[in-house]
Amino acid sequence: MRAGGQDPGHLTILYRGPLSSCDYDCPYCPFAKRRDGTEQLRRDRTALERFTAWAVGRDHPLSVLFTPWGEGLVRSWYRRAMVELSHLPHVRRVAIQTNFSCRPDWLAEADLDTLALWVTYHPGQVAHGRFLARCRDLAGRGVRFSVGVVGLPEHLEQARRLRDDLPAEVYLWVNAAEGRLYTDEEAADWTRIDPLFPYSRTPHRSAGRPCRTGDSVISVDGEGTVRRCHFVPAVLGNLYDGTFRPAARPCPAALCDCHIGYVHLEQTGLYDVFAGGILERIPHLT
Repeated sequence: MRAGGQDPGHLTILYRGPLSSCDYDCPYCPFAKRRDGTEQLRRDRTALERFTAWAVGRDHPLSVLFTPWGEGLVRSWYRRAMVELSHLPHVRRVAIQTNFSCRPDWLAEADLDTLALWVTYHPGQVAHGRFLARCRDLAGRGVRFSVGVVGLPEHLEQARRLRDDLPAEVYLWVNAAEGRLYTDEEAADWTRIDPLFPYSRTPHRSAGRPCRTGDSVISVDGEGTVRRCHFVPAVLGNLYDGTFRPAARPCPAALCDCHIGYVHLEQTGLYDVFAGGILERIPHLT
């Protein structure tokens, strides 16, 4: 398996282009059932193709996590990018956050030693049986993937059922709902499903703390603008014009409450917990 992150010169990129449309209608998501116009989709496709071409031309190790606001895999250009990047010898991992509402046939073209999926289950948007069948299909194909759910009270029973029905080796993560305070009893319920839920339960104090973002991990948008992560707006340069230079930078934000941010905080120790599976959110030995 080529997943890594310890290679000299290895760079992890969280890529988010202009895409913001989604085929689901989750009440807790601002992009539910949002439609992108033809021009917006064209811009997103052009931006992703430019990024992919840049990645193809690198001479150092890369890992990429696509984190679109909307659902990427229903768009052919995301599927093509995933397949193309998975076959590059210098790409250690290519993963995407997805509801996996798309057909799985395209995965047959990918290098499954490199490609991985971060799949979110949205109760109310897809039937339990249908979602479970998709997960079993992925497992049967040998796809590396994790599954997760937002920790809302109305999702608890569905999450318990899913944990019981999923293959034991598939990690089921739980994201704390944004702005929600959990009682100890509530947290215990979610922790029985996801033993790592305590990392998500409360935001991490991050101001002035060492973080890999801005150095070995960066956020890139459709224009190539580089930021340390999705949650700090300060611009560090541009990926395409050579103005970005990696450098260790302590976190300027008071708190970090999203997994794709705090997983890179050194204080959490999560690089050891998720060794080999940082981008797809799969714990070591899972």
